[in-house]
Amino acid sequence: MGRDHADDNPFLRDYLAYLRVERGRAPLTVEAYGRDVRSFLAFLGRDGADGGLLAVTPEDVYAYEAQLVEDGIAPTTLRRRLTVLKGLYKFLMQEGLVDKSPLAQVRPPKSPERLPDVLTVAQVDELLSQPFRPDAIGARDRAMLEVLYGCGLRASECVGLDLGRVLLSEGYLRVVGKGSKERLVPIAGMAARALAAYLEGPRLELAAAGPRPAAVFLNSRGGRLSRQTLHAVVAKAGRAIGRPDLHPHTLRHSFATHLLEGGADLRVIQELLGHADIATTQIYTHVGRAHLVEEYLAAHPRA
Repeated sequence: MGRDHADDNPFLRDYLAYLRVERGRAPLTVEAYGRDVRSFLAFLGRDGADGGLLAVTPEDVYAYEAQLVEDGIAPTTLRRRLTVLKGLYKFLMQEGLVDKSPLAQVRPPKSPERLPDVLTVAQVDELLSQPFRPDAIGARDRAMLEVLYGCGLRASECVGLDLGRVLLSEGYLRVVGKGSKERLVPIAGMAARALAAYLEGPRLELAAAGPRPAAVFLNSRGGRLSRQTLHAVVAKAGRAIGRPDLHPHTLRHSFATHLLEGGADLRVIQELLGHADIATTQIYTHVGRAHLVEEYLAAHPRA
């Protein structure tokens, strides 16, 4: 069953009728709920996922949440949209249409005061050193994770990366970020080696199954990898190290935080991340101070 069109989804129609008739919700409230669910349906359809509302997985919800964060949606709006989806799946469970909600384990969005979620260097090492599938998909996943962390890319930048923008001999990627702005991002070390190994063989194997697109990261049919699949790959790798809610943006946050802790200038990090305003990058100075406090509390005998 393919994804239902957002405006002709029978489950959504039934849910909105339930809110109006049985719950007595005001018309404007019902309209707002409908908009929020249609936003989720549009995301699922845009990413080309298979199945309908009844086939949604926790990974789909994590991908949607991460995309909203990447798009700069306010935390209050994000919290409201997830609350609406939880209500929808509670209704679907009451109707006997699903056994459990895909939002059961989804954590509420962090409040604005919370610092970005980051991995420690040891956790990154564990994430990237785990065994991957011994085939082209495994090589792709390893290279993708290395690039996400090694270059600090957004999920959309990673799946949008084309072969002509990979300059491994020069040690750069030409990344197209928000607002179609292009920036040069260095690539070296493990990230460069993993990407080179993927491009030299496994990618050719994947490309043979499809229309040979310009994309660097391909799916099993030879087409450009979707954001949703990328999020699923990251979540799967995170589960292996006890982080089932791991997002690509966490790897980007970790990239920036570890650079700052290693002595990189904040302006350099701003340029690498593609931030228009230095104020956006300054959050990582707070992350660094938080780590200092943690180390102090853990090490000082009278702390």
